[in-house]
Amino acid sequence: MKHKIAAQLYTVRELLEADFPGVLKEIKEMGYAAVELAGMHGHDPREIASVLRELDLQVAGMHVSLESFRKELSRVLEEAEIFQTKNLILPYLEEEDRTVESYTAIKAEFNALAEELKNQGYRICYHHHDFEFETKIEGKSALEYLLEPTQDNLILAELDVYWLEKSGKEILPFLERYANRIPNIHLKDMAKGKDKSFAEVGTGIIAFEPILQWGEKNGVEWYVVEQDICAGNPLDSLRTSIKYLHYLIDQQN
Repeated sequence: MKHKIAAQLYTVRELLEADFPGVLKEIKEMGYAAVELAGMHGHDPREIASVLRELDLQVAGMHVSLESFRKELSRVLEEAEIFQTKNLILPYLEEEDRTVESYTAIKAEFNALAEELKNQGYRICYHHHDFEFETKIEGKSALEYLLEPTQDNLILAELDVYWLEKSGKEILPFLERYANRIPNIHLKDMAKGKDKSFAEVGTGIIAFEPILQWGEKNGVEWYVVEQDICAGNPLDSLRTSIKYLHYLIDQQN
């Protein structure tokens, strides 16, 4: 399972601008098998792809903004080809896109896009936060509406265990609805205490062992560590998280 752990580069976004190759080298040395991309931060995609190949780091997927999907799809697909990934992930919706009308339109739009791209092997996924639970559509939350696990819905899930916990959901029962529809799952912990801040995996209140066990039985391909805000150096946070995940994996073997 260690070969399925990736780092979401949003965690180290500020460091990438100064030394993208150096950050990738450190991530590889920690034991990560892959990264999930969240922009180039002014760097040439071909240059970064070359570094990734040299380090033997795979690309688990690409976070792609709504605007880029709509206005720069050819560039997005070109970069996906450069990075040899088929997972295209919509990571966030601005406040103006969080209405019933917008969610309805986006579901139709991205199903059409997924249909168009599926013969090329691409998969369209949606990564959530907590705001999707605030809007109801057809008697369910906007997130459940977007990710409805029906045969005709081609939008796959990139569920995030921190945001499920923050939203008051029981993580495993929620995951169960999307068995074999979660190529990538985001792992981040929630700190103990009232502030519910982001924390390194294994240092907070979320139980990760059953999540990993569930993922291995239900089609998860990448366990992606992400920490939106880190108290110290983000690289130290990534290091703490993967050490704990490796510990859990070793305990299971």
